[in-house]
Amino acid sequence: SYPKVPLTVDCVIFGFEENKLKVLLIKSDLELYKGKLSLLGDIVQDNEELDEAAYRVLKERTGMNDVFLDQVRTFSNPSRHPGGRVITVTYCSLLNINHHELKIHDNELNWHTVSAIKEMAFDHKEIVEACYAWLQKRIQEHPLGFNLLPDKFSLRELQNLYEAILNVTL
Repeated sequence: SYPKVPLTVDCVIFGFEENKLKVLLIKSDLELYKGKLSLLGDIVQDNEELDEAAYRVLKERTGMNDVFLDQVRTFSNPSRHPGGRVITVTYCSLLNINHHELKIHDNELNWHTVSAIKEMAFDHKEIVEACYAWLQKRIQEHPLGFNLLPDKFSLRELQNLYEAILNVTL
């Protein structure tokens, strides 16, 4: 017989607004992490593909269904969850906050500036940092940033976007 290990998905949704890179977070509803910030996540159902689960979580938690998610990495540290071994597959997206309306605000769902996050529930800060590193590498290889800017933009706006994501001064 195979061991039973819970499988979850976590969504790291980055947004760009006011020249700042932000991430969409909720307040944890677990007593152990009461009041701490947490990613959008849930257990993968027995009848779901991983991608389906990630899109379900995004839809149920935010009301958004027009966001592209990329599978980034699996986190499997045996002590990452207080309930025992839980493996999570992380999905990531980068969007223009002004083009995607949050339709649900449960658990104080809100945008938080990435550089201001100090502590999170579970290993979610490590996950955000890993996805941030993935995003920094990805934006240097692909023109992702153009989706976040208006049809007509200045070089300064483009510079501000890349400075915010890469955390450097150009």
